[in-house]
Amino acid sequence: MSITLTVENFQSEVLESTQPVVVDFWASWCGPCHMIAPVIEELAVDFEGRAKVGKLDIDEHASIAMQFAIRSIPTLLFFEDGQVVHQVFGVAPKKVLADKLNRLLSEGRFRAEEAMLDD
Repeated sequence: MSITLTVENFQSEVLESTQPVVVDFWASWCGPCHMIAPVIEELAVDFEGRAKVGKLDIDEHASIAMQFAIRSIPTLLFFEDGQVVHQVFGVAPKKVLADKLNRLLSEGRFRAEEAMLDD
């Protein structure tokens, strides 16, 4: 199940996460947001324990949407080490999103292995 993100937990769940995080910026009135919602939930299940998948309602938490210059929804931001590393605008197939997450996971492992070799 995806994480409900708020102003109160965004820092700890996203910016301080040790796992990659996908944030779905959405709103209840947004038709395309409802279309992609099942895909977001499937990703949360598929990547459980390896990556976090969260949803942030831009109407309830506008300050975070403004912080990341969200101008249209749905917008998905992919975070690693508190930084945005990928973004997807609009509805996208599950495979596209899963491929981005898998790439992010493999790149992260590669960087971790490099760091261990440097020690």
